[in-house]
Amino acid sequence: MELLDYLPELLLAGAIAGFFAGLLGIGGGVVTIPALFTVFADVGVPIEWRMHAAIGTSLAIIVATNLSSVIAHHRKASVDLNIVKSWWVFIIVGAVGGSVFAKGLKTEELIYFFAALLVVLALKMLVPLDKIKFGAALPAGVFSKASPLAIGFFSSLMGIGGGSFSVPYLTLYQVPIHRAVGTASFVGLLISISGGLGFMLEGLNVDGLPQAMAGFIHIESMIVVSIAAVLLAPVGAKAAHALPKPLLSIIFGLFLIIAATRMLAAV
Repeated sequence: MELLDYLPELLLAGAIAGFFAGLLGIGGGVVTIPALFTVFADVGVPIEWRMHAAIGTSLAIIVATNLSSVIAHHRKASVDLNIVKSWWVFIIVGAVGGSVFAKGLKTEELIYFFAALLVVLALKMLVPLDKIKFGAALPAGVFSKASPLAIGFFSSLMGIGGGSFSVPYLTLYQVPIHRAVGTASFVGLLISISGGLGFMLEGLNVDGLPQAMAGFIHIESMIVVSIAAVLLAPVGAKAAHALPKPLLSIIFGLFLIIAATRMLAAV
């Protein structure tokens, strides 16, 4: 199948992902994975590896979008480097572990994992939970290692940049929202690079994948979606200051529920 046949759908997915990433700080994977999963049926990715390819390609896409986000947040001094220094090893180990674990799962099982994530994120968008706090400082001891390990593992397993987990986690311990989002962008970059490499390596010896793929990463889709997402992210960031966020959160929450329903219908 030629790239032009599915170019509009990929551009639309990238544009929506970039817009909402800039608007609400939501990782683009929750938008791009359902679109990639649909497109890969036409591209010729076998059903048993289709979700793996969607997740791997999503992580590769997030590298580009997160890199621009990290630069922007670092210029505003909103990246907490102390948190990054204490987390980075466990984030990378968790992300690589998630990619290795994913290969042993069936497409149906990955869809169930991802759909569950979409529902949880939808509830977060629809129900205000901003006033809930767990403590005045991040946990010490074993939780200081287990938390980033789990964030890296589940973010990689589900093909997202980590902001969906790390931003709520940090704000629960009273890290200011702007610093939480900025730090999460750096964490997401680590997850997308290490998790993306893991999915690429895990898919290198898999039979039946199209020639345009590097392991579980579809190169053409990665390039198209990345360009659209990077171009629309600044638009979303500007819109965040002009549009009512509660209404937009409700709309996006309903969108996530619809996306989860569509993916479960494909099982």
